[in-house]
Amino acid sequence: MLSRRRGIAALSLIWLSSATAIGADAVTRVDTYGDWSLLTDTNAPHLFCFVTSEPKASEPHDVTRDAPRAYISAWPKDGIRGEISFRIGSPIKKNADGTATVNRNKYNLFAAKDRVFVKDPTQELKLLDAMRKGNSLTVVIVSDSGTTITDTYSLSGVGLALQKLQETCF
Repeated sequence: MLSRRRGIAALSLIWLSSATAIGADAVTRVDTYGDWSLLTDTNAPHLFCFVTSEPKASEPHDVTRDAPRAYISAWPKDGIRGEISFRIGSPIKKNADGTATVNRNKYNLFAAKDRVFVKDPTQELKLLDAMRKGNSLTVVIVSDSGTTITDTYSLSGVGLALQKLQETCF
């Protein structure tokens, strides 16, 4: 199951990157809810939808990297309703394990290049629930250079964004 999730996650991120590179018509911003935005592809029915946010705080400040982002993706054809991932924006140390923390509850993450994903699908559902109820989410992982990277996201609006994601995509 984990290898299937890794494959789907990697494929989805490659496809999202390609869709964004094709042009503005490939991905459409539907709306913004608090600190989270809902985006979809332009197909009908949708092939994918996702909500995304930028961190409110990132440590350390002096690390050069692409803009980090949190994603919660849906792939209707595959029955995926809420896959959580984070773009760290720089290469991650090989075999590094990270954590996502909401309200003192920690969830284990695994890395793939400059992205991290929830290790256990059952924990992913628990993390989604915690995000709906929490105020902030902190992601910690070690970069390829050995630097501990910490990104903190606001969860303001994530519950409504997830509701709209389901209404829009399914």
